[in-house]
Amino acid sequence: MGWLISTLSSGLARKALGLLLAAATIALFLLNLRRAGERAGRLAERLQTSETTHEIQRQMLDAASRRPPDRGALAQRLRDGRF
Repeated sequence: MGWLISTLSSGLARKALGLLLAAATIALFLLNLRRAGERAGRLAERLQTSETTHEIQRQMLDAASRRPPDRGALAQRLRDGRF
């Protein structure tokens, strides 16, 4: 056990461990950055889908507000040529 402590306490081993720790930190940061980008992409896609859905619903509500109130008004509208 003493040889392990003496090996790890040498200057070269401490530099190697420091570089290994720095490389691991950078790798974890890049992986986290990638995951955050994927999450942002999914959120942007969901936003686009909901905007499209809301636009379609708005068009449907607009069309419903312009419909004739009863069958007589519909018949009159068709006779006048206003669809």
